[in-house]
Amino acid sequence: MKFAKPALIAVAVLAIAGAIFYALMDRPGAPAVTFTTLEGKPIVLDELRGKVVLVNFWATSCPGCIKEMPDMVESYKLYRDRGFEIIAVAMSYDPPNYVLNFVQTRQLPFPVALDVDGAHARAFGNVQLTPTSFIIGKDGRILEQKLGELDFVRLNALLERELS
Repeated sequence: MKFAKPALIAVAVLAIAGAIFYALMDRPGAPAVTFTTLEGKPIVLDELRGKVVLVNFWATSCPGCIKEMPDMVESYKLYRDRGFEIIAVAMSYDPPNYVLNFVQTRQLPFPVALDVDGAHARAFGNVQLTPTSFIIGKDGRILEQKLGELDFVRLNALLERELS
């Protein structure tokens, strides 16, 4: 009986350590990529550690992408001063002049990058369908991956939690 309490404590500590290890291992790190914005500015994803980052693969020919852009703008405006960043990555098949026109006419306030040769889509697991979004935590690990339009109520709740 005198060994029962220390044994239970040891089992509890191991269980907690295992759960923490599993939670960390379950969340892959974001790839080490450098985006180039339409203005030619490099954005090194690793340098955004400490922020929550939404990497959104999209195309001007994608109805869902176009539909979610106003909500992305609103979320960006709400949370950018608290440490939220968006990088909108136009797919390699999207003509650069279409992307530039879209960004200018809609006055997108966040960085937009061109995935000229598809390297960024490949780095994120060979993204082929749009919209596809990755939410990256402050630690550089992927919190969520979403194929299809984002649920902005859910995104904003996640941002409230992660940026507190």
